[in-house]
Amino acid sequence: MNKDTQIKLVVFIDYTKKIARKGSHILKNVLEHYDDNIEVKFKYYSNNVDNPEFQRTAKAALTAKKHGKLQEMNQLLLGHTSNYTEEVIFRMAERVGINVLKFKEDYNSKAIASALKKNIHLAQQSKVKLVPGITVNGKLYNGAWDEQALIEYIESVKNSAVGHALESFVKWGASAATILLIAAIAALIFANIGFSEEYEFLRHFKLGFAAGDSKLFLPLETWINDGLMAIFFLLIGLEIKREVISGELSNIKKATMPVVGAIGGMIVPALLYLLINYKGEGAHGWGVPMATDIAFVLGLMALLGSKVPLALKAFITALAVFDDVGAILVIALFYGHGFHINAFIGALVIVGIMGFFNYSKVYSKTIYIVLGIFLWFFIYQSGLHATLAGVITALLIPSRQKGNLVGITTQANVIFKQEIVNIKNSKNSQNSIRHSSVQSVSKAINRLTGPGKQLEHSLEGTVNYVILPLFAFFNTGILIVGVHFDVFTSINLGIVIGLCIGKPLGIVSFCWLASKFNLATLSSKISWSQLIGAACLAGVGFTMSIVVAGAAFDSEELNGAKLSILAASALSAVVGLLILKRAIKTKVIK
Repeated sequence: MNKDTQIKLVVFIDYTKKIARKGSHILKNVLEHYDDNIEVKFKYYSNNVDNPEFQRTAKAALTAKKHGKLQEMNQLLLGHTSNYTEEVIFRMAERVGINVLKFKEDYNSKAIASALKKNIHLAQQSKVKLVPGITVNGKLYNGAWDEQALIEYIESVKNSAVGHALESFVKWGASAATILLIAAIAALIFANIGFSEEYEFLRHFKLGFAAGDSKLFLPLETWINDGLMAIFFLLIGLEIKREVISGELSNIKKATMPVVGAIGGMIVPALLYLLINYKGEGAHGWGVPMATDIAFVLGLMALLGSKVPLALKAFITALAVFDDVGAILVIALFYGHGFHINAFIGALVIVGIMGFFNYSKVYSKTIYIVLGIFLWFFIYQSGLHATLAGVITALLIPSRQKGNLVGITTQANVIFKQEIVNIKNSKNSQNSIRHSSVQSVSKAINRLTGPGKQLEHSLEGTVNYVILPLFAFFNTGILIVGVHFDVFTSINLGIVIGLCIGKPLGIVSFCWLASKFNLATLSSKISWSQLIGAACLAGVGFTMSIVVAGAAFDSEELNGAKLSILAASALSAVVGLLILKRAIKTKVIK
């Protein structure tokens, strides 16, 4: 092998699977393509690691490797078509020229058993789901089992270290929260190092369109806050609907405690805010401390790694979903700007059309997206908060039961087998799969997920890495240098107290009361100390709180509210992480 090789392939195989035999020529062609410029290591893994035949074949290969006969044993194992008994394995060892007694001794040794365990652990660590599985320089290959596709992937890994570094970053659980934080810090720096005028110019720069006598020109900040954030709320709506239909909120027993916690996490902060702002001019801002930024909360939890119980992540996700429902209702009902009946009627007409399509089981995403754009326009013109259009669109995109996996798999198998027959037919000049067959397979696969799930998946990246960072940048560029910020004004203090104290107090107290009176049960995998830590993290209001603040306040009050949100979110994050880190080290209290 060339010392300068840039390619390291790890191939996870299970000799008991037919695909291992049928796909071996693909790997052989790839290795020939790269000659000695590629390093290949064979590891052994199965979707059923307890299968005795897998255990025997894997141990046979590992033992043969120790005796320098891996290639020969590999060929025999791949070529065998019946059961892999120990007698068969030992005969193979004899055929490749290994002393059988010595082979048996090593085959049954602790060293070989330990090596197999390490193979299995590496596969699981690499997140191999199917065998054969391949990693290229540590990156799992999830593409087609096709030599050209594999070569293209190898080249992309070899030539694009930056691209794969970015891919790894995106897969990191805290990446979205990190980008959001960077955008907020960048805005603060930009506005406070002498570019505040340029920043304000960008925020208020008007963009729009005109058609005849009608025109719509809005500041860039408004396009982001009311336009792009409608897409964010579309994603939130899709997530809520999915959780209600088939997720954590589909079961009453599962949903009760998060619902109770969410209610407490909204009521107590709002009451504390109103108590501080009683009869004050800022009393209408009570909705600001009610919100939780789920992207930040889950991102912060990701910083603690796999030690955070999955039950706690599921609980706080479900809680945040209901929290988002509350925030959406508060924005829609209490923070609109004026009301125009004609535009509102137009919005109702669009909703009626979408409802009709939903009832008629029209599953085309495009129709709902186009109608959603018109709905956004009418809702914006009506004076209601335009982001409501995203939620309504999400709710009206139809859901349907998942397709029959066995039937769809059988259908795809029949189609591909027929295409192989057609291609092999010497009288048929066709050398690729027919378009009609591709369409049939595509439609069959699409039945495994509904249009809402497909749209949700396609929006996640755009929302997390484009829309939310843009929102953070254009809403947190607050001038703080040389500006007096008084945290003890009723509005600012109400926000800080509401998020830092009201959030965890409301969540934990309501959950404790529900548990005390047997209204709901906290998972035995979550301790109360862990819940307190997670509840403190829920005080990170950030994005959602800024949305509400933007609808509730103007000018100086808004700047003060934003600074209070940032300060309270930072404090909640630090306190929550410290408590949760300590809590997950202790034994779970059942």
